[in-house]
Amino acid sequence: MAKVITFGEIMLRLAPEGYYRFFQNDRMQATFGGGEANVAVSLANYGVDTAFVTKLPEHAVGQAAVNSLRQYGVDTSMIVRGGERVGIYFLEKGASQRGSVCIYDRAHSAVQTAAPSDFDWKSIFQGAKWFHFTGITPALGKNVTEICREACKEARAQGVKISCDLNYRGKLWSREEARTAMTELCQYVDVCISNEEDAKDVFGIEAEHTDIYGGKLNKEGYKSVAKQLADRFGFEKVAITLRTSISASDNDWAAMLYDGEHYCFSREYHLHITDRVGGGDSFGGGLIYGLLNGKNTQEAVEFAVAASALKHSIEGDYNLVSVSEVEKLAGGDGSGRVQR
Repeated sequence: MAKVITFGEIMLRLAPEGYYRFFQNDRMQATFGGGEANVAVSLANYGVDTAFVTKLPEHAVGQAAVNSLRQYGVDTSMIVRGGERVGIYFLEKGASQRGSVCIYDRAHSAVQTAAPSDFDWKSIFQGAKWFHFTGITPALGKNVTEICREACKEARAQGVKISCDLNYRGKLWSREEARTAMTELCQYVDVCISNEEDAKDVFGIEAEHTDIYGGKLNKEGYKSVAKQLADRFGFEKVAITLRTSISASDNDWAAMLYDGEHYCFSREYHLHITDRVGGGDSFGGGLIYGLLNGKNTQEAVEFAVAASALKHSIEGDYNLVSVSEVEKLAGGDGSGRVQR
């Protein structure tokens, strides 16, 4: 049985070639991705037995989504088949001072119209050690929020660790809707992942003296954010990713992991970005891997940040790197020299 279970929506990604604008030419690249699917691929590439759970149509596009996971070793045997469509998102990658743009076309997708009865969580979690979901999934509708709630209850009943990336998406629901749903779901969560904005958008918890648009992050302020989150929900650990956005092409990237006693900050990487989408998910996959493999708080956050730094160099949603590549970067070798 799978050691890690992730649950969410996998979507068809349609993106212009390179850094073209929408329909600047007549070609788009078709790939697949989605928060929890991206985490599953990361973990499978690290050698962790990982299953992704969702609902997908039985037609050719739905099967292509399944195949995109299978090729990286993700267990797809618990994916429910049915529904009429695969959600789509259009991505225009930004460059320099022009930001990236995501347009969703996911209404009435198979998982958005799924029912709680579609998923046998008691069976799904047999033998599992970890369950991961994000705040994107319950944002798909009250029925999907209920599915997440049932999954969390069963995971807790079976002693499975639960992680959640808050991942607030204003195009999917309001802050009030997010706060109501996530306040309940976070009662079950052991490891919470957030970024500079999510804690503020979802729970109104904000780091002082920070200007994310001006590229100024007060890292000390995030100690307070992490502690407030942990105190409110009883999280064992709180991870906060710290992105200083110099432009769409260049970011500084780091994170903090709070374990109830220590505030561990990672080293900071300067990133020249090839593809930013999936960067947070690759951090989540790296963090889960580190914690599952007994890394201490500092080691776990260093591994997760290095994994995510590498993802920013890779086209598509999925982070296609190995443990050895991540550990090499985390160990201080970020030269990018040719490997011969």
